[in-house]
Amino acid sequence: MRLRRTAQPALHVVAAVLQRGRQVLLTRRQPGTHLAGCWEFPGGKVQPAEPREVALARELDEELGVQVLSARPLIRVVHDYEQLSVDLDVWRVLQFDGDPVGREGQALRWVDLSDLGEVAMPDADRPVLKALRLPGRYTISTPHYEPACFWPALERCLARGDLLQLRLPGLPQTEFVAVARRALAMAREHSAARVLLNAEPALATELGADGVHLSSARLWRTLRRPLPADRLLAASCHDVLDVQRAAALGADFAVLGPVLATRSHPGAVSLGWSGFESIVLASGIPVYALGGVGPEHASRAGRAGAQGIAAISALWDAGE
Repeated sequence: MRLRRTAQPALHVVAAVLQRGRQVLLTRRQPGTHLAGCWEFPGGKVQPAEPREVALARELDEELGVQVLSARPLIRVVHDYEQLSVDLDVWRVLQFDGDPVGREGQALRWVDLSDLGEVAMPDADRPVLKALRLPGRYTISTPHYEPACFWPALERCLARGDLLQLRLPGLPQTEFVAVARRALAMAREHSAARVLLNAEPALATELGADGVHLSSARLWRTLRRPLPADRLLAASCHDVLDVQRAAALGADFAVLGPVLATRSHPGAVSLGWSGFESIVLASGIPVYALGGVGPEHASRAGRAGAQGIAAISALWDAGE
């Protein structure tokens, strides 16, 4: 997260992720424009008082000649360049009609998801690449280890291809290591599943986990990104300072909450959706909503700028 250098309002821009399988459409900025020559997600300026969805549909029609049939928010990033600040409002277009063409003379290019990191793109677009690699749900394991219930539930989550945090704070270290080894071995049987350990980064690296999830306390003890770029780094956050810290460390995503009242932390002060949104808007990284939320809140979380929802019981205990 970067501190704003100007009191001027950021330029509100909508951008679209259009996909065909693993291919993502990019357009090239025209000569004489800001960041000329860079490849970016197609879109343009939101007009005063224009609804975001209307702006998205209008821009894609004007720029590409396609009609948006269905879309949902993906991520919103406020970024300061030297010349201006941009509020990049990115949507994933789920369905569209028409074949994209450069109606304004701009070059078009379909790029595989795995190759996007090699393309020259504006800095504001970089967090979008992280969001594209993440699902809309982040499952957190039950903190209570009861083997008869734990392993069947884990198998269900892995079979769904979940992104999952293994968090067992009550286990002694030696027992946690044994559980983590078995869980990671199970995850290798499900290629789509990824498991992050809520543990010291060194242990996650030693065991070959897909990444590490830092508690808020561990987040503030960590001085630099502890994992290579091919491993996921996540962090638990409760306020704007935590999210700033996670972004500064190069976290791939954060979990922010509690958003709503929750039975597990009855005395905690909840952020509410407006408080959550105000933090997420300037975060610069994907953020999951946590606390009192479940799959039924996915749409509301998306409107607040969330990557998706994170939960224990609502996802860990869920069926297929």
